[in-house]
Amino acid sequence: MTPRPPPTTASRIAADGTAARATSPTIGRRVTAELIGTAFLVATVIGSGIAATRLSPNDVGLQLLQNSLATGAVLVALILALQPISAAFNPVVTLAEVAFGLVRGREAVVLVGSQVAGGVLGAVAANLMFDLGPVTVSGQDRAGGHLFLAEVVATFGLLIVVFGSLRSGRAETVAFAVGGYIAAAYWFTSATSFANPAVTVARMLSDSFAGIAPASVAPFLAAQVIGGAAACAVIRFLHPRPDVRQETR
Repeated sequence: MTPRPPPTTASRIAADGTAARATSPTIGRRVTAELIGTAFLVATVIGSGIAATRLSPNDVGLQLLQNSLATGAVLVALILALQPISAAFNPVVTLAEVAFGLVRGREAVVLVGSQVAGGVLGAVAANLMFDLGPVTVSGQDRAGGHLFLAEVVATFGLLIVVFGSLRSGRAETVAFAVGGYIAAAYWFTSATSFANPAVTVARMLSDSFAGIAPASVAPFLAAQVIGGAAACAVIRFLHPRPDVRQETR
């Protein structure tokens, strides 16, 4: 859930240890990275939830532990692998990139579309891997003001972690920061930290541990946008000028 590198020429270290120059990835590569990354993220969230309920059918706490550890771990892996191309996996993060001038509006539309499509593919794959129908609409109601607040808090915190790391010139830490934050937010928020519109929509397509009923989706999306907007304002205050080191990651 970390933004792609800024749209400028960036420095890198070549295989022989010498400095090399690499241009910004093409939109096609970025769209593909977002599609694949979001698909694997959703497949992990849903798939590990199904596995947890089958392995530990009588212990909800253990199920949540298994689900949160798998999600945090896959985020670290996916961000490390895809960050040099594009690794937001989250429409709220992509919209924040637009706000900070890292992504153009037209690019954002395509990237968000790839994230949503990837999420749907991941949900279908997870269902099929566990011998369920490709689409099983969730009946798990997640309504209530406390859950709305939890999603605002979860999304706010996620963006603070992502852009706090990036704008302080520590892009190499983002994968671990995001993975750790999401694993923790599963536990300290009552909504188990969806914090991602693409993932939220995709989780509607699996009637399993990680699912969400269609009627609960819109309030979650609204909460995530509110949390993201609030975070952008705070990030601008905390980091008014990005550390120039982030331009060379």
